[in-house]
Amino acid sequence: MRSPTPRPALAFAAIFVFIFLLHAPLLQLPYFWDEAGYYVPAARDILLTGSFIPHSTLSNAHPPLVLAWLALWWKVIAYKPLVTRAAMLLLAAFSLLGLFRLAERVTNTQVAIAATVCTALYPVFFAQSSLAQVDLAAAGLIFWGLRAYFEDRRLAAAIWFTLAALAKETAILAPLALVAWEILGLLFGSQVGVRRLWLHETFDQESAFRGSKWIRALLMPLLPLTLWYAYHYARTGYVFGNPEFFRYNVGATLNPIRFLLALVMRLWQAFGYMHLWMLTLAMVLAMLLPPQSDSGGERPRIAIPVQMVFLVIIATYVLAMALIGGAVLARYMLPAVPLVIVLALSTLWRRLSFWPAAAAFVGFGFVAAWFFNPPYGFSPEDNLAYRDYVLLHEDGAHLLETRYPTARVLTAWPASDELTRPWLGYITRPVQVVRIEDFSLDEVISAADLRANFEVAVIFSTKYEPAHPLFDRWKSWVDLKTRFFGFHHDMPPSAVARILGGKVVFAESRKGQWIAVVEIERVEEAASSASGSASGWRTGAGRSRAATVSLP
Repeated sequence: MRSPTPRPALAFAAIFVFIFLLHAPLLQLPYFWDEAGYYVPAARDILLTGSFIPHSTLSNAHPPLVLAWLALWWKVIAYKPLVTRAAMLLLAAFSLLGLFRLAERVTNTQVAIAATVCTALYPVFFAQSSLAQVDLAAAGLIFWGLRAYFEDRRLAAAIWFTLAALAKETAILAPLALVAWEILGLLFGSQVGVRRLWLHETFDQESAFRGSKWIRALLMPLLPLTLWYAYHYARTGYVFGNPEFFRYNVGATLNPIRFLLALVMRLWQAFGYMHLWMLTLAMVLAMLLPPQSDSGGERPRIAIPVQMVFLVIIATYVLAMALIGGAVLARYMLPAVPLVIVLALSTLWRRLSFWPAAAAFVGFGFVAAWFFNPPYGFSPEDNLAYRDYVLLHEDGAHLLETRYPTARVLTAWPASDELTRPWLGYITRPVQVVRIEDFSLDEVISAADLRANFEVAVIFSTKYEPAHPLFDRWKSWVDLKTRFFGFHHDMPPSAVARILGGKVVFAESRKGQWIAVVEIERVEEAASSASGSASGWRTGAGRSRAATVSLP
């Protein structure tokens, strides 16, 4: 950003306009999933009370930088989804500018442009760009920090990595990985066989002094993050989020079998997920070809020390995110995936004469993955499936508010928040909610015993399940998913209606996701309507028993 030309500002403007136009149809959508469950309520608490510790939701101890950014925009303009999503797109544009400047620094402008466009189109990055979550912003700040690192600007790097850690605590992994790499350089960089792996091939006293100064600079982000956790502990009595959050994301993940399974999933997310395999495969095949030559000679590769730093960051995130994080969400890998894209496109540029066509083909593949879901379970926040989810829940909430405005409603999270918090954008008045965990058989049977407490049930797909799943044919894999990753099958609406003693009055589906509204028939009403009928299951209690026996 110290360039004397207006080029960075023009690049930022071009990037923002590009992604704003891509997201234009999505900017008015109500809040989705973790947005509604944590980030928007926490940012709204900052807006209304000035407190960085949320009180309308349980604190997860996430640092407040991005949430304060949202609260500032709401304060200056208005509390609206359009303002929220525009504010997040500004952060996404700044993140893409950081990636562009990083790629330009380590490769060339052509590769930097291609990498920036492909990253913007990559489904996970695209979907996260306008969502009020923190992982993308943290990744962008890491890119700025890496650029300062390669330019040997210690203070700038320390500031960028500090901001990244205050956006998302897991961003501290990047500077800590570089600390470990610098320490390895001090210990082994003087050996002839490996010295070319580090930024400086001469490891004399001056180089060692430089390494020690970099280690101190890269450890600086730990201080503000530690102060934040100390403040959080003073206000809440716990350090790393509420106990259930910590148990789910750390305590319950420390199992060798789960780690190995999650490691495979993280490797897939880093190199193959959402058509990323197209770029990885192209890179591997291109490496079998000799380098192209221009008028200046053979096209150069990214410097080996730079490649090593990229690989250190990628490996750190793959390993760390396999070890922690209850949900193996692809957005946690956003600091790593764009680095893979830069490395791959640089390889295509170096070895293929038709590399722009190859890059364009990959970009089209990424765009296709916005609309076509993979043949296995995935998080809807990773492509435009999240739009399908929001539209379904808007329709369900509208019907509920129109036909049953005073009813007590059985549902599960996040619909329980959508129906009780009008400011999330789904309803105009709060609804009384009876909450269950999900719509698995056991949960629905348990809810049947509470039938007197609700008149309507809003049921929906809490997990995306393709019509013909690729891997679920193996029972052992389903058992492992159930044991380690909270997998379950949601009951279909007709079965839920039978168990609860009601009828489906509304049902809608979109690309493997669905929602339904079930009107609960009172026991005495059911008995009256079933008078003279041989189908005894039509009474409320009888229906629950028969449905329980007949379901597979």
